[in-house]
Amino acid sequence: MVFEYIPNGNLQEKLHERNNEVLPWKTRTAIAYQLAQAIEYLHEKCTLQIIHGDIKASNILLDERFNCKLCDFGSAKMGFSSTVMPPSCSRTTKQVMIGSPGYTDPHYLRTGLASKKNDVYSLGVIILELVTGMEAFCPERGQLLTSIMAPNLKAISEVGTAMEVAELVDPRLGGEFDLDEAKAMVSIAGLCLHQSPTVRPSASQIMQIMKEKMGSIDLLLSPAKDCRHK
Repeated sequence: MVFEYIPNGNLQEKLHERNNEVLPWKTRTAIAYQLAQAIEYLHEKCTLQIIHGDIKASNILLDERFNCKLCDFGSAKMGFSSTVMPPSCSRTTKQVMIGSPGYTDPHYLRTGLASKKNDVYSLGVIILELVTGMEAFCPERGQLLTSIMAPNLKAISEVGTAMEVAELVDPRLGGEFDLDEAKAMVSIAGLCLHQSPTVRPSASQIMQIMKEKMGSIDLLLSPAKDCRHK
């Protein structure tokens, strides 16, 4: 497989390597929306619907305008019309879909059943990374980001205050972010990471929430084709 030249590398490098410039807030929200677009395309618009199965920061390539391109379909499963695969298919799925530490849906790890909502879970992790600037697995703490953030997600989804939300945002931004958008991003992440896959929103529902609650989404310059997959 040959990739086009991607001048800005991948999201893992740009977001987490400390020698890189800090990604601005609007770039982060754009990446979150474009990734939801890409997942919607795979799940709902392909003739044979696709579960990517390994969405993570290092599989999100960034072009010269920081438009995202989802890559590495080595774990993908095709041809699903339902949310969760029937049990008869689970044996094959266990052999193929593995995922990556910090991004893999715990429900999949427990059951071995591949689901579109596995990708939605991974999207939730990416959104948390974009908001907090922390990695999906935090080596300093030896913990998953989802475990560290779980109490905060619950609190913010219920009665989160401006201060509580602001404390979660990447300090490297120096306060240069939209508070309402940050709360929306954290709330969306909480929905994506729900323990029950059936409660998690679809990619199209996530996009709709973002359009309604995040004004910067209207400023996106790239067409949908740029953010589907490579």
